[in-house]
Amino acid sequence: MTSLSFERHCDEIVAQTERLTAQVHGADLSAPVLTCPGWNLGQLLRHVGGDHRWAEEIVRTRATGPVPDDQVNDLGAYTDEDASVLIPWLAEGAARLSATLREAGPDARAWNPSADCPAPVAFWARRMTYETVVHRADAALATGAPFRLDADLAVEAVEEWLEYATFPEAFEPRPDLPDLLGPGRTLHFDATDAGAWAVDLTGERPVWRAGSDGAAATARGPVADLLLYFYQRPAPAVETKGDTALLDLWRTRAGFWLEAPAE
Repeated sequence: MTSLSFERHCDEIVAQTERLTAQVHGADLSAPVLTCPGWNLGQLLRHVGGDHRWAEEIVRTRATGPVPDDQVNDLGAYTDEDASVLIPWLAEGAARLSATLREAGPDARAWNPSADCPAPVAFWARRMTYETVVHRADAALATGAPFRLDADLAVEAVEEWLEYATFPEAFEPRPDLPDLLGPGRTLHFDATDAGAWAVDLTGERPVWRAGSDGAAATARGPVADLLLYFYQRPAPAVETKGDTALLDLWRTRAGFWLEAPAE
């Protein structure tokens, strides 16, 4: 489900990129990004800009199948970035994506990695909003800058994650991981400033809903910190109790899509 409007997402792609560039102003772009192993800060920014341009091409061309994503993850040539070139390039890509999305409108259809056929491009407006948000958090951690996020954005980003956690890839058996589903397997996520969610892993597939129940495992903290916890970023304000191994397994399985080349 999407709780915020398409127009808000188009605005936030630009706004979050502006906040990202402000966070890295004057920073050493060769500094490592520990939450994205193997990347430095310049490569992180190059990745975000590549994501924006990749999504823009998909929407602009109304792609009906996968579009090559070399510009997103092929970052070996970008270890020594020039901020005077990179920052305007990043801002330009965000503005171009926002404009292309607005021109297309939320109901135009194009390929996305979660759909078997062309689907509404509203997907890309939401996805690129939170792609930018999470990497803004990475940049904040790398530079020591504070990371803050409006609660309504954090809530929707949490619910985007919960939605992806119901996809078959997130729960079907894998030879390299324990089974996720089983009797008594319920999770509770309590955002101290924004509500709560329950995840039921006892059936044939995960089910989530707003609200809380007794659970085998609980994670509790501010909603922006819960978001970082889901993405396996440092979130010291989140407290966990109960079956923490189940929480960790669920986070790993729910993050299957982050393992793909086209993050």
